[in-house]
Amino acid sequence: MQDMSWVIVGGASGLGALLAEMAAEAGARAVGIIDIDGAAAEAALAPARTKGLTTAFAACDIRRAPACNAAFAEVAGALGRVDTLVNSAAIYPRRPTLGVTDEDWDLSNAINIKGTYHMMVAAIAHMRTQEPRGHIRGRIVNITSVDAFKAHPNNIHYAATKAAVVSLTRSVADHVAPDGILVNSVAPAGMATEKARQAGFLPELAKASPLGRGALPREIAEWVLVAGGPKNTYMTGENIIVSGGYIYA
Repeated sequence: MQDMSWVIVGGASGLGALLAEMAAEAGARAVGIIDIDGAAAEAALAPARTKGLTTAFAACDIRRAPACNAAFAEVAGALGRVDTLVNSAAIYPRRPTLGVTDEDWDLSNAINIKGTYHMMVAAIAHMRTQEPRGHIRGRIVNITSVDAFKAHPNNIHYAATKAAVVSLTRSVADHVAPDGILVNSVAPAGMATEKARQAGFLPELAKASPLGRGALPREIAEWVLVAGGPKNTYMTGENIIVSGGYIYA
């Protein structure tokens, strides 16, 4: 990660905040966060600041393209070159299969699909201006989900949005491949986060996995670091499934 700059959308909490910390641990030179929660984002940047890294934050409602473009420009202006963008912002509201309202659909589509798309567009405009390092001008990693590939009774709208992001990833990867920009996604199964524990989801995650437990967040984050890091120089348009066997069980 040495001399790399990472920007994480949705980096104020959860997997995004962990990625900000792990990028700093791995030797990144700069970390930026784009999120709607400023106080949490500032806290998530503390590990990077402690290491003396350049950091930046921009508040953003990612449902609108102008806001995404402005937020990315603000963070990129502070960090300089942006090597990797991670799209980690998403919502996960559970609803009965036949009980998803128009409001549920609109909000999930706006954040999980449109927000991811808007941030990719903003990042690509910046990355295209950069001199390549080796063959690569930049990397984008979108967080999808195994729910895009397997039936789930209580989150069909979330699953549908993540399937859409898999498709977006492939289409955008194809479009920007000549620019030397690699676009991939990582699809985790359920993670044993503190939020999942508080919601009582850990027994459900354990039952669903042949390994008998939900994934530790760091076990998922490591794959995001691989896809967005310097070891990835050729993989693009791929979706990395990290499910602990849930995908075939």
